[in-house]
Amino acid sequence: MLSLLCQTLLGPGLNAVTSERSFILYSMVARAAGGRLIEAPMRGDAFSVDGILRAINSDTRLVLVANPNNPTGTMIDDGGVQEILRRVPDHVVVVLDEAYYEFTASFARMRNAAYSNSLGHVRDSANVVVLRTFSKVHGLAGMRIGYGMGPADLLRYCAGMANTYSVGSLAQAAAMAAMDDEEHIRRTVINNSEQASVLESALREFGFRAVPTSANFVYCDLGREAAEFAGRMREQGVSVRPLGTWGAPNCIRVTIGTPEQNRKFLEAAAAIASTQ
Repeated sequence: MLSLLCQTLLGPGLNAVTSERSFILYSMVARAAGGRLIEAPMRGDAFSVDGILRAINSDTRLVLVANPNNPTGTMIDDGGVQEILRRVPDHVVVVLDEAYYEFTASFARMRNAAYSNSLGHVRDSANVVVLRTFSKVHGLAGMRIGYGMGPADLLRYCAGMANTYSVGSLAQAAAMAAMDDEEHIRRTVINNSEQASVLESALREFGFRAVPTSANFVYCDLGREAAEFAGRMREQGVSVRPLGTWGAPNCIRVTIGTPEQNRKFLEAAAAIASTQ
């Protein structure tokens, strides 16, 4: 869907706007469509709504909002989303990328925060597209299946750019079954909420700066070279993502796993932290 939106709306001389330290695929799909990506400065580890709005110009056609952001795990509340929608020019389509929707909605309820009323915005506005996926809470990453919701005319243009067999019948069947598996979704969301707290607390005890997450991963500033840390973790059979490519050379992103997986990660991280 990201690629199709860029192919439909971008081209030479046109651009998309997002935040720095956001989903790395945005730059790839914008360039592949002949456009460019403008990255607005963040405010701390979160999106700056004002920064994004200031970056828009007459050549902007897309604003890409990962909510929550990947890799920092931070959320824009509905007030921030409404501010973006109220102030974007009419020639700009706002994409609300909600890949972690179920996890984020759960964290928002726990924190008494207002997560994006995205479907309401789709119904009320002609320039909003919401993207979601079966890769996260449903566990179907290998199936490569997701979906978008937005203006019918725009999505009709996007569909015309798609490969004929871009989504296979097996992936469609798996997605339909996954939607009905409410018990799996419930267990996954509960485990994620509980284990996020475990990981964040332990990482802070090691002297690292773990950012409170609204997703299924934790963004952590190690205060040291993350690539070297990740290499030592691999030697112990644990894989984490160093974020130098995102412009955060001292940071990692670690997925929130099962209690057993998280214990193995924390044991390995503790051993490395003790040698600083």
